[in-house]
This record gives sequence, C-alpha cells and structure tokens, in this order.
Amino acid sequence: MIVESLIKIGVILGILVVAFAPILLWMERRQSAVIQDRLGPILANAGRWRFFGFLHPLADAIKFIWKEDFVPAKADKLLHALGPLVAFIPALVTFAVVPFGDVLCTQDLGEVVGAFGQCLEGHRTVNLQIADLDVGILYLFAVAGTGVIGAAIAGYASNNKYALLGGLRAASQMVSYEVTMGLAIVGCLMIFGTVQLGDMVRWQIDHVWGIAVQPVAFILFFAAAVAETKRVPFDLPEGESEIVAGYFLEYSGMKFGMFFMAEFVELVVLSAVLTTLFLGGWHVPFLGPDGFHFGDTYLSLAHGVVAALQIGGFWIKVFLLCWVQQMVRWTLPRFRYDQVMRLGWIYLLPLSLANIVVTGLVMLAMEG
Repeated sequence: MIVESLIKIGVILGILVVAFAPILLWMERRQSAVIQDRLGPILANAGRWRFFGFLHPLADAIKFIWKEDFVPAKADKLLHALGPLVAFIPALVTFAVVPFGDVLCTQDLGEVVGAFGQCLEGHRTVNLQIADLDVGILYLFAVAGTGVIGAAIAGYASNNKYALLGGLRAASQMVSYEVTMGLAIVGCLMIFGTVQLGDMVRWQIDHVWGIAVQPVAFILFFAAAVAETKRVPFDLPEGESEIVAGYFLEYSGMKFGMFFMAEFVELVVLSAVLTTLFLGGWHVPFLGPDGFHFGDTYLSLAHGVVAALQIGGFWIKVFLLCWVQQMVRWTLPRFRYDQVMRLGWIYLLPLSLANIVVTGLVMLAMEG
C-alpha cells in the first residue's frame, strides 16, 4: 500500500509540476499573443527548429534556479522564507482526494482485468485516488483555505507597503469567495448524498452529470474558483498597475518561482474539482464497463482500454477547463476592489443561498 501510494503521488506530482505547468505557461503566452495579435512563442520560422516555443518555460525554470535570492534588509527572514512554502504546498496536497479514475482490479502481473469496482475473487483493487478519505470534499476546502495564509505572510514579512496591501487584498478576497465556493456545492451534496468525491462521480455515472442538475452552482463555483486563483479579473492581490506586484513584490529566484508555480497548480486542481463535481469526473459518454454502447450498436473493449479512456477523458476535461479560465484572463479587464467585494457579498453569496433553498424545495417536491 505504501509503495502504491508513493507511485500515485509521484505520477500526480509529475503531471502537475512537470507536465501541466509548462504546458499551461506556454498556452497562456500563446493565447495572449493570438488575442492581442502578437507573435508570442514562435511555432516555426524559415525552417529553423524552435520546438514550438516550448523552450520558453525551460528558460524560465533555469532563470528561477540561478537567479539571486534577494531578501530585504528589514524583512522578517523566517516568515519571508515560509510564505512561498505555505502558498505552494496546500495547492499540491489538495489533489490527494481528487479521483482521476475508477477503482481498477489487477492480477499479480499488473494486468488490468476489471473496472468500476467489480473485482473477481483473488484480484487486488487499485484506487486511482491518492487518499480516499471519508471527509472527502471537506478535507479539500480545509486545506485549500490555508493557501492564502502564504500570501498574507509574504505581504507582511516583506516590510513593503505594496506587498502588505497585496496580502490584505488576498485575505479579504479569499474570505469573500470561499464562502460562495463552499455554499455553491451544498446543493451538490444534497443531491449526491455524500461528501466522498469518488461516490459523487459514480452518482453522475448512474444518473446525469452534476452540471445538468446544478447549473447555477457550476457558474458560482467557477467564478469563485477564478477568484481563488487570483487571476484576472480577480487579480487585485497582484495588481501590477496599482501595487506593482502585490504580495510577492519582494521575492525573486525560486521563492518567486514557487508563487508562480502555485498559481498554475491551483488552476489545475480547481479544474479537476470542477470536473469531478459537475462534469462527471472520469466518465466518458456512452462508455460502459465493457465498451461503448450506442443504442443497439455495441463496441467491445478490454478493461484496460476502458480504464485508459476514463483517465484520458478526465484529464481532457481538466485541460479544457484550464483553457477556459486562461481565456477569461485575456478577455476581461480587472475589477476595482470595491466591485470585487460587491460581486462577492451582494450577488454571488445570495445566489448561492437561493440555490440551496431551490434545490431543497425541488427535492422535497420530487419526494412528495
């Protein structure tokens, strides 16, 4: 079990840090270039190899590693060093409860012989989830909420008024949108009847995707997720045109790189949560335990192929949600600080409460 967990942790770390982060960085630069009618990362030029622009993220990583780690003279050195860690680690560990595939059944040689939790006697189960906790989604919110402490610590420890303003903005913005984010999924919990993310996905496989029964919750959660990642139009904690760079103004080298990486990891994790709650998780339409079913037409597939299609479907959904969030960044302008607070407390919060009431009334009506 320990070896299995370590393998899953290594795979997820590789996907989040090594695979997704560089791709998202390249994609963001390419998207902004296309939207703003610029060149951006050059795909090809007169026959010269440019590796489609993917050398840019590698150059950034080298720069972060070799750049000087500057600490202001009057800064709190301990807190200045802890800030990036407190911001980066929660973004990683929240993925521990997100299932990226169904329970698999394997033989001793590693051959996949079953899926969807239907294991034969003598076969070992492999849960495609690092930690299948009873508290499920509650753990995710408890850990994710601590990430903003890193921004607040960084703003305070830097001994810089602009950094302090960025930290205060990050804390107040988190309080506003964490409430909406938590209330938005209450309707999902009422319908699914569980807090375990794997069981939520199985309910959607048996019935319908969560976005069909909770469309308002999906919109509210998506808006709160964008605010949680502190990206445009909710990038007030960074606000380059107002407070230079916000809470990480006095950071350089790998410390700045950790803040930079945490933003992309949060983007992937929140997209994975949206996929799990509202888009059926690993579910692929028309795909059953034994293959595709299109009415009377049936295409039989091996269980290993079914499992691979499920895992691939999950990550494709995550990638598309990341693309949508990045598209939002290069489409909308930044809100003013008072507009952000008004949106969170006057509009999104009452809507999330109304969604809970309506969901409860509809469930009572259907039961009656």
